[in-house]
Amino acid sequence: MINNTEKYLEFLNELSEILFKKLSPFNTILSVKKLYKSYLDIEKSEFIIWDNDNFTLDEITEKRNINNKPSVTAQLYGNFILSSGNNFLFNDEEYSCNLKDNELVYIKENILEENNIIYPVVANGEVLGLINLKSSKQEFSKEYFSVLNTASKLVSGAIINYTLNEQMEISLNFYKAMKDIAKIIESQYELSYIIPLIGEMIDRFMASHLIYIFVYKENEYHLVWPNACKDEKINSILNKLDEQTEYVLSDDSKIAAFPIINDEGIVGAIAAYSNIDKLTKKEIDYLIQLTRQSGLTIQRANMYAEVLKYATMDALTGLNNRRQFETRLKQEVSNSKRNNIPMCCIMLDVDYFKKVNDTYGHSAGDCVLKSVSNVIQKEIREYDIACRWGGEEFFIILPQTTIKEAALVGQRLRKVIEDSKMDIREAKVAGVPHLQITISVGVCEYNKEMDSDEVVQKADQALYEAKRTGRNRVIVSGWN
Repeated sequence: MINNTEKYLEFLNELSEILFKKLSPFNTILSVKKLYKSYLDIEKSEFIIWDNDNFTLDEITEKRNINNKPSVTAQLYGNFILSSGNNFLFNDEEYSCNLKDNELVYIKENILEENNIIYPVVANGEVLGLINLKSSKQEFSKEYFSVLNTASKLVSGAIINYTLNEQMEISLNFYKAMKDIAKIIESQYELSYIIPLIGEMIDRFMASHLIYIFVYKENEYHLVWPNACKDEKINSILNKLDEQTEYVLSDDSKIAAFPIINDEGIVGAIAAYSNIDKLTKKEIDYLIQLTRQSGLTIQRANMYAEVLKYATMDALTGLNNRRQFETRLKQEVSNSKRNNIPMCCIMLDVDYFKKVNDTYGHSAGDCVLKSVSNVIQKEIREYDIACRWGGEEFFIILPQTTIKEAALVGQRLRKVIEDSKMDIREAKVAGVPHLQITISVGVCEYNKEMDSDEVVQKADQALYEAKRTGRNRVIVSGWN
């Protein structure tokens, strides 16, 4: 029969093996809990971190919630842990880890139905949390508490590593979000694209709260991302914002609004909302900085957009932008009319593009648009002219091309894109490196009675018919 000494040594050995395994924090704690119960008659155990920034206790669970306080109260924490880093509590009485015989007698005489034992988690003289153990054991020995003391120090090391790793991961994610928001204008300058991208980046970082972005126009806040916001509390908080306020927090600390400010004053706001979690001081600081970065990015994008009005290329796809395209279309219409040569146009649109953005994010949508533009550039002739017309629409001028030839080009584009895998790895969507999409295509032929606007209108009508009749098809204007 195994004696207590052998059992305790076996316990410490298994505990060491668990702590050296590369398990998630929750799975590590789960294994430790089972070990405590099996070897030491510990019926319930809690492993708790003290958040010094927010003065809250936080139990390590599968889904941590920093405001769900465990059974050990902050008062108990303050009375004992802050004053003593090396002792432990037994049923609310403090004892030295080096128990004396008379202390053991005292413990035996005061056995309760459920005994409570608390050890501090200490690193470099600073208390980071506590280990709370509940036991129905009726006999306690000095050896038993010695094993608990040793085990608590081993587990403390794992908790400390977990805390440091978590803090490091949060910091890295924060700086990545700041960097990504700053980099948006490298590929986008339209606010209709920039704001959803900013929203998605902040939303990924602030997993415990819903994020909303508003623009401020005509003395009112208008929601632009996501599609709906039904909580009236957010609107009441938004109305309290001004240029001198960094943020406004609700009475229950679950909702906050942060003004987006540039040289013109308040241009919008970012709101964080939850009906469960309170915003911590650290989270508020992060959101203040993310909002400032968003304001700078939006201001730079507006300035960049003004400059690009006089440029010729679309920043995302590398195709002609709409302004340049309209100039080229007028030139080709004039040339076709003057020289009596055929010319056709193609307008195409990515099917269900909104669903791509809603499901995988706007970064994935950008990858799709770049991939489609690459296909267009490969499949058309050198003297054909392609542009990004707007959003997910593209327009192609085919000089010296008959309507039958243009229809074949449209079908070839449709087929190549349908058979291609669009690379979205740059968007870093977990488990989804590629997407398969389709396009709808409208084809029209120029005649001498038309001007450039009528050419666009005719191609657009054919595209609308392609989408109305089922998508992933080519409709040629004037063909039955």
